[in-house]
Formats: sequence, C-alpha cells, structure tokens
Amino acid sequence: MVLAWEALGSAVIGFVLAYAAMRRLPRRLPARPLVLSTGPAAALLGTLLTHAVLGPGHTAATLVGAIGFTVAILSLLIRPESGLRRSVPA
Repeated sequence: MVLAWEALGSAVIGFVLAYAAMRRLPRRLPARPLVLSTGPAAALLGTLLTHAVLGPGHTAATLVGAIGFTVAILSLLIRPESGLRRSVPA
C-alpha cells in the first residue's frame, strides 16, 4: 500500500515539476504535451529505481530520488537558446 502512495505522490511531483519547467522556460522546451507527460513518467521511474535500491520504509528518500530523476530527465529536453550559435572549426 505504501508503494501505491509513493507512486501517486511521485506522479504528482513529476507533473508539478514539469508544469513549473513549462512556466519558467516555455521557449526552450519542446511541445507542452511531451513535457507534461515526461515529468510524471520520469518521476515514476525514479521512484521505482530508488525503491528497488533502498527497499521499503524509505518513503522520503524515495520521493527525493524521484525529484532528482525528474529534474535530470526534464533537463535533457531543454534546447539551447536560439541566439547562441557556436562556430565549428574546419
């Protein structure tokens, strides 16, 4: 039963983090549905991985692991600013 609450909590955390990223960096992220679905999916995966490593009874640490995993995955979606161009040496 605790794992169900961890999963629900992590999905909510993932959605909140994805929504916050969309509000903070709207032009540097891809399509809104992609970001808003990636957040909860990453949080659930982070929860499952953290729970598998730590075992039962570490709810707070599992949710912290979900937050870290979500932030890491969402950061992979961020595109560079359009004004920054790097020249490639020939």
